[in-house]
Amino acid sequence: MALRLSTGLRDAMMDFRAGVVNTLYHASSIALVDGGESADSITDSESALGTFIVGDKITVSLATDGDDDITAEIVSVAAGTITIATGSFTTGQGAGTPIMLASARGGSFADLFREGNLHIYTGTQPTSANDVESGSKLVEITQGSAAFTPDTFANGLNFGAVVAGVIAKETGEVWSGEASATGTAGWFRFYANDEGTGADSTKIRFDGSIATSGAQLNMSNTAVTNGGTTTVDTVAITLPANA
Repeated sequence: MALRLSTGLRDAMMDFRAGVVNTLYHASSIALVDGGESADSITDSESALGTFIVGDKITVSLATDGDDDITAEIVSVAAGTITIATGSFTTGQGAGTPIMLASARGGSFADLFREGNLHIYTGTQPTSANDVESGSKLVEITQGSAAFTPDTFANGLNFGAVVAGVIAKETGEVWSGEASATGTAGWFRFYANDEGTGADSTKIRFDGSIATSGAQLNMSNTAVTNGGTTTVDTVAITLPANA
């Protein structure tokens, strides 16, 4: 079976522009922390940073030292701390000065599927990722088998760095789920964060093959048992180099 992209995904990859997804302006509680040899960070004593998302780009503006007006990738997020790469800040500054934070997300494959989720089905992969799902749904894969709600940024799946044209699951994430039926895994569909199911040419999603090795999604065992935990060992998505 082949990797099959929905029309919505192909359109987005061809023409989706980066956009601002979150902003925060504060004059008293935000500090920029130069971590020295360790990671730099943005802290907020009022714990208002938890809505930012790992993997998005964050831009800092209005810093006292203009060299600290930077754009960097968000490495980790907690309510009171955003971690970014070591050496991002030149000086850093304490709280008490107005700071503007804005995060943006672009049209890359990884961005389009940020905090997405994956369903595993029995049977044969549909001829198009625009088609309604075929077979029976066996299991929904999330981070650590945790509950996933569409259009919210918790427990979704993320892709990591691209190496030689291949993108894999984010390092450190456990992709798993508790099965809702018994059967043999035949194919999967990966959905963007809105989890657009059914027949639809506008939704961002893709289909792929499942096996114990050599597939787009590899499992240690394709036999799925109702109530058991299914874990995705590896995911390797390669866009073709030639038409």
